[in-house]
Amino acid sequence: MQPVHREQREQCVVEIEGPGFHGVGDDSWPVVKRELFHYELPQERIAAIPLEQRDAARMLVCSRTDPEIVKHRHVRDLGQFLQSGDAMVVNDTRVRPWRLVGQRATGARVECLVLEHDGCAARTLLRPAKKLRAGEVVAMEGGAVLLTFVGRGEGGHSEVELRAADGDLDQVLELVGRAPLPPYVKRADDDERNAADRERYQTVFAAKPGAVAAPTAGLHLTDALLDDLRGRQVDVVSVTLHVGEGTFASLEAETIEAHVMHPERYELAPDAADRLNAASRVFCVGTTSTRVVESCLDPVTEELAAGTGETSLYLHPGNEPRFVDGLLTNFHLPESTLLLLVCSILGRERTLALYDLAIHEGYRFFSYGDAMLILP
Repeated sequence: MQPVHREQREQCVVEIEGPGFHGVGDDSWPVVKRELFHYELPQERIAAIPLEQRDAARMLVCSRTDPEIVKHRHVRDLGQFLQSGDAMVVNDTRVRPWRLVGQRATGARVECLVLEHDGCAARTLLRPAKKLRAGEVVAMEGGAVLLTFVGRGEGGHSEVELRAADGDLDQVLELVGRAPLPPYVKRADDDERNAADRERYQTVFAAKPGAVAAPTAGLHLTDALLDDLRGRQVDVVSVTLHVGEGTFASLEAETIEAHVMHPERYELAPDAADRLNAASRVFCVGTTSTRVVESCLDPVTEELAAGTGETSLYLHPGNEPRFVDGLLTNFHLPESTLLLLVCSILGRERTLALYDLAIHEGYRFFSYGDAMLILP
């Protein structure tokens, strides 16, 4: 396997020039303003609900090295673009349904996303944190969980204490909690789709609990499609990256280089590393799988080394993937690190041109939306 195709990638990256570029950064790469990665998206293009069949999602096919390749297919056609000896990397993290809704004694609504807890002490994203008083108790999910506000922490977090009214806290959270949908997917608290979201905002191969958001490219895959890939001698390889709250964070710095990624826990098992090193081509399902693979690349051997830990790897134009050959990914928010990762492979101008094409062709965007397949 030739894991690094840098010369091919440099040929296909579109040089960005003009307003928005200031001076030169490391490796002679210009300092790039965040606003250059903005695009306008009509509200009706945001997918509010998933399709009935996961792999019925549309798939815009393009190539990293051949700009003439642009095809409109469906995710169920994925196997047609893969070859015997390829590997398809999936993220097997499992989303915890740890979003809770409750009411203060005044009747005012409170929403809480539990990021982690140690016993009853929990770190959360809480709304409206500014209005709560230290020691105030809020009944969440009809009183199944009692939340005591402790105080506001760093980075917009709130410290609280959580107690189950009856039973083990983790079991109760699993029973009554809601899917941690992104804010652009609107649901009323009593929306009957909330129950379905617990299943559909989860991949079919989710195995290891720990994520606060879904690796959304994987939502398109079905057991039948994965079996089809295996039947074509494509090796389906699992890695783990527990998606953290950083997935909700937008780029706030004026330049893309100034952004700092939140650390997220990952695992690449020895068997998985060996299989990926032996593959003829490596395709990742989603940006999270890509970041695991690239975090484990040994720059000396140019092979993957198994490992477990935390990664803050930030892939963007000027710091592109070096081992991954292809990518199945969703259409991402403007000015997001996810969009920047795609731009690191295709170049900014080409990526935004393909997004514009997708908008005009009626593709559905974001977590419950359609997909893009980037071929080598």
